[in-house]
Amino acid sequence: MRVLVIGGDGYCGWATALHLSNKGYEVGILDSLVRRFWDAQLGAETLTPIATIHQRIQRWYELTGKKIDLFIGDINDYSFLTQSLRRFEPSAIVHFGEQRSAPFSMIDREHAVLTQANNVIGNLNLLYAMKEDFPNAHLVKLGTMGEYGTPNIDIEEGYITIEHNGRKDTLPYPKQPGSFYHLSKVHDSHNIHFACKIWGLRATDLNQGIVYGVLTEETGMDEMLINRLDYDGVFGTALNRFCIQAAIGHPLTVYGKGGQTRGLLDIRDTVRCIELAIANPAEPGQFRVFNQFTELFSIADLANMVQKAGAAMGLKVDVNHLENPRVELEEHYFNAKNTKLLDLGLKPHYLSDSLLDSLLNFATRYKDRIDQKHILPTVSWRR
Repeated sequence: MRVLVIGGDGYCGWATALHLSNKGYEVGILDSLVRRFWDAQLGAETLTPIATIHQRIQRWYELTGKKIDLFIGDINDYSFLTQSLRRFEPSAIVHFGEQRSAPFSMIDREHAVLTQANNVIGNLNLLYAMKEDFPNAHLVKLGTMGEYGTPNIDIEEGYITIEHNGRKDTLPYPKQPGSFYHLSKVHDSHNIHFACKIWGLRATDLNQGIVYGVLTEETGMDEMLINRLDYDGVFGTALNRFCIQAAIGHPLTVYGKGGQTRGLLDIRDTVRCIELAIANPAEPGQFRVFNQFTELFSIADLANMVQKAGAAMGLKVDVNHLENPRVELEEHYFNAKNTKLLDLGLKPHYLSDSLLDSLLNFATRYKDRIDQKHILPTVSWRR
């Protein structure tokens, strides 16, 4: 099977491309490399030293003998997108190629518009390109649990059955996104659902939780294959940020009370979820939604776990509760379903002391690369 990974130079995309290649899939990467440009604009570098995409792919070939095709360009350029698809001829398309940071989308008007134009138009281009040339290909699209918000009822997987005034129907689950980034993902979901209905496309929307970790079997094979690990206030995610802060003796930055509960998963489970979705495709005309996470934790829970793991390693780890730069409920009900991927065979890696030790050791190893001026949040939702 031929799988094109759009956004294959990014955090989840790179790990996924190598994992699928290692499993025997013919893999192509399509990426504009714009994430590297945004890092340069922000003046923030990943904790880990990242080789160029050409060097990464060449090293993978030297180690495994497996080739990965590369297409450098922007899916907002429809001509480039269609030409690349025709050259590669995918049977499945994994779409990671979007601006994925809520804080980035909330910096100012320009970043909000950039996020929605990049994400929504690029995704819509992809749907049209599939309709024109690859109507039988399976789209595996990365969504986010943040589409749902924090409703005071259980979160189902994509759909909910409602009885109203004596009538019953199954409808898309209501969305309450918390940033212009999350809104872009909601627009994507609606557009994909509509495209499946009118054109008979097949798609799986993976509403992913917060991903943590850096090493998969493949990215750990050689330092030139290493994945990125972001710690800054714009692209860094909670658990990864906390481990890096602990490694340099910086207090953990908990926003507000820390009662915000989220779904989380290990990067090793991210790549496995993608593999399972590809191996068990949606039917023509079907828009499936899987909630892609393995455990639920509050942000305060994560901070306490990192504090405990750091103490066991001899690190003094303090926790600071900062004024929350986001507009969100800090204490809320949150119970989300996540059975569909488990039913397909996912065997989760649960967050453990050994994983936290690994992350802390990893952060300590590269701590000389940390720029402390990027530790604290700089983006406010209210500005």
